[in-house]
Amino acid sequence: MNKSNIAILTTVANFELYGITSKLFPKNIRKYVIDGREGMHGIHSLYFMIEKLKNENINWLIMADEDVIFKDADAVFSIIEKMEKEEFTVAGVRDGGVIKHRKFNPYMINTFFSILNLKEVLSIWNKTEIPKNQYIKPNEFEGKPLNLKGTFDINNLYEPYYCFYLWLKRQQKKFLYLEAQMYEDDISNTVLFKNELILYHTWFARSYGVNEKHTKRINSILLGINIDTSLSEIGKDVTIFKDANFAKKQKVKKLFKKIKNKLT
Repeated sequence: MNKSNIAILTTVANFELYGITSKLFPKNIRKYVIDGREGMHGIHSLYFMIEKLKNENINWLIMADEDVIFKDADAVFSIIEKMEKEEFTVAGVRDGGVIKHRKFNPYMINTFFSILNLKEVLSIWNKTEIPKNQYIKPNEFEGKPLNLKGTFDINNLYEPYYCFYLWLKRQQKKFLYLEAQMYEDDISNTVLFKNELILYHTWFARSYGVNEKHTKRINSILLGINIDTSLSEIGKDVTIFKDANFAKKQKVKKLFKKIKNKLT
């Protein structure tokens, strides 16, 4: 596989944890980081990502949070091969009906780990139209029975970033839904491909190094696969993007919204 057009991106809120888990990221591909410490995440991170990567000649983009711990990182290349062969645009885990505490829309993807055909997305990209898709039509995506064991709500619009995936679905793009299971700590989950475990998602990235319970829980998974949990610097092979004015812009938007609400 030609890895020169594959990249991995993480929106990082906890650089300490990223310094550890990124050691397990897929090898020989470009690594990008969006600094999310001032609140950039979700749909804002996605828009910023597109702006920064649109001229980077990336065909396939892996998005993985810093609390993703890869057990078999090379499996991502097998997923990409399947996506390319069967013309899938997105791969990821459903945001409802699969992970115990995610009871939202099962047709949407949770962004903790996903793979995106970025080249295809860029070919149809329309930032103006995407936010207009934050709605659900009755029976819009119903087809084969979902047969999901967990709780879900097909009309749920919990995450503001759903509009991106709803837009893709309305562009008739195919989604590859990956299998996930709860881990033994009953908080983390695993992700599988072809019935093989490829990664753990621990959740609570911001709590690592701050909250003793979650730090110990995450370290137990890291130590279980023999990863050094000592502090380490981010490698020079990582490109870091930061919107220095993001927090200020968000405060201004909130202020204008507050004023508008008072005037109406």
